[in-house]
Amino acid sequence: MDIYYNYTVYRLQGVNMTKIYFVRHCSPNFDNKNDRERELTIRGLEDRKYISDFLMNKGIDVIFSSPYKRCIDTIKPFADAQGLPINLIENLRERAIGRWVEKFNEYAMMQWNDFDYKMEGGESLSEVQSRNIVEINTILEKNQGKNIVISTHGTAFSTIVNYYNDNYNYNSFFTIKSVMPFIACSSFDKGKMISCEIIDPCTTKIILSI
Repeated sequence: MDIYYNYTVYRLQGVNMTKIYFVRHCSPNFDNKNDRERELTIRGLEDRKYISDFLMNKGIDVIFSSPYKRCIDTIKPFADAQGLPINLIENLRERAIGRWVEKFNEYAMMQWNDFDYKMEGGESLSEVQSRNIVEINTILEKNQGKNIVISTHGTAFSTIVNYYNDNYNYNSFFTIKSVMPFIACSSFDKGKMISCEIIDPCTTKIILSI
């Protein structure tokens, strides 16, 4: 079935859908272990132009972002070009792990197998999902029918999608884990996610349809 089938049906019925473009940040410098202040690499800085090009004709009304530097810096060129402010929301931040993890894939799988699993000082996926969904619900309520950008993180975004569609699991997360940046074009109606297509803006290839 065409991934836009539901979206097309809703448009024909006159339903004014809300669009959220979840933008995962560009490639960060993992040598910087400070999660909040981690900057983009040179490649990441260069890749921002693909995000701006992709979003330029989407009629974006408002921009929200995680307060982490890599998310702010990812969306800043587009925001500046459009003359739009970046609204920072603390609860859209990435999951806190508690300490640096070398074997990230093993750790991620443990969390996806048990949404309540966490290390000391860290967060479970359930906790990350809860705080992100509170903010998504507020954004949807206050911006019905608008075109929205949210600059986000791989894990935070994945917990959001899992909330609306529990078929999005560890395998789905693993598919997008190394893709930075990506843009998830999502349609919402009455608080429900109707469709979501994850695209690599650097190549315009579809990575995953949900």
